[in-house]
Amino acid sequence: MPNFWLNFPDLITANHTLESILMSQTTPESAIDWAAIAAKLAPVAVIDEPVLVKKRSRDFFWYSPILNEQLKRCFGDLVAQPKSRAELAHCLAIAYAHDLPVVLRGGGTGNYGQAVPLQGGLIIETTGMNRILEIGDGFVRVEAGALMADINKALLPHGWEMAMFPSTQDIATIGGFIAGGSAGIGSISNGALREKGNIIQLKALSVDSTPKEHTFDAEDALQLHHAWGLNGAITEITLRTVPTRDWVGCMASFDTYHACYAAGYALASSDSIGRKLCSTLDARIADYFPRLKGHIRPDKDLLVALVPQEDVAAFRTLMHDHGGHVDLCMTDAQRRSNNLPHVFEFAYNHTTLQVLKADRTATYQQVGVPDASDAARVAAMGALQGDDLWQHHEFARLNGQVVAFELPIIWFTNSARLREIDATYEAGGFPVYDAHCYFVEGGGLKSADYRHLAWKKRMDPKGLLNPGKSRVWPKVQNLSPEDIEAKA
Repeated sequence: MPNFWLNFPDLITANHTLESILMSQTTPESAIDWAAIAAKLAPVAVIDEPVLVKKRSRDFFWYSPILNEQLKRCFGDLVAQPKSRAELAHCLAIAYAHDLPVVLRGGGTGNYGQAVPLQGGLIIETTGMNRILEIGDGFVRVEAGALMADINKALLPHGWEMAMFPSTQDIATIGGFIAGGSAGIGSISNGALREKGNIIQLKALSVDSTPKEHTFDAEDALQLHHAWGLNGAITEITLRTVPTRDWVGCMASFDTYHACYAAGYALASSDSIGRKLCSTLDARIADYFPRLKGHIRPDKDLLVALVPQEDVAAFRTLMHDHGGHVDLCMTDAQRRSNNLPHVFEFAYNHTTLQVLKADRTATYQQVGVPDASDAARVAAMGALQGDDLWQHHEFARLNGQVVAFELPIIWFTNSARLREIDATYEAGGFPVYDAHCYFVEGGGLKSADYRHLAWKKRMDPKGLLNPGKSRVWPKVQNLSPEDIEAKA
């Protein structure tokens, strides 16, 4: 998800080559006896079957035709599957001893190639480290490989739920979300991950001859959050939880996108209606949701929301006041009986996936909205872009304020047209957060985070973790952590 509140640098162009990065840092493959490495990793389970290694070398970078072309031939050499902290530490010690590039992998749901090994090497799959360690009053403590759907399922009997989670919760791990995500379902009420109190504590292993586990509390946890696994191997996470509510999946349809977006902002800003999700989608996108046929009006712009049962009547009134028609309000039991997915599968980048299932020529972009309250300006920008861009907005909170960001469907023809769309947004005051860049400083952080890089020096002195994903690291890797941090 886009960190739309951070500074935006120059766009990373599509013709930026991998070759210089690969040539500068890769250990020659001929120097590594991978069968011997596999033996040294014992008793940790490994995968060396080439087809399976290639499968685990991919994430959702294929959402971008640019990244797909750049990354589709990048594969690891061996997969390790630790099931405990001790086994993970053993893997990292072997990597350190043999100078092996290492990529940590959860469910592989990232969109920028975060889990793709640019330089081959060892892939460490963390999904076996999946224990839920403790559920307390307003918090949950888990291992990094736990699936978020499993965490929510475990929390429910205790009256709690995660403060936020991505639409891919069924296959995404919490460690991957912390390392690569920023917002999700629940962020309209509870803010982004980096908001104070959402991440309570992280623990992570260094890459040393004897890996050490470091603890990062509260604000210090941001030193590892959204760093793509560049600066430590996350082992354990303690997160804020919130009281669960009887959520109802709701959809309302509108005759214009202007009205749809305005209703979305009104819901996102409401002081009287609870909400865990608020998304708006162009009618043409809704046509790609075949399972909703018969449940929503055709050819109408669509608002998707999660509201508590006690606020459904107020939601209906708000939608009608904004010229909308409430098509669907279903409890979870009703949804299952109608064989429908969760409504959040029609939000965030699940929306992009729904379209891509039918047509792989689609892609998307990430765009900030300068004034979330200005529906007219938002709708006008959509009209200005042309018919090859279909609008889709998500609402969230940042520092207590309602913000919006756009994840539009773009029908890709070539890079020049994509960059023309980017330039039109920028000229209109809508910052673009490039979804077609594999550098953490590009589609991720937007600019160098020297605090992250200082901790990379401390935690990963040889630069073995996810090499090639930082444009800035090669320029600072020979400096001390203090000198790197001084650049912040």
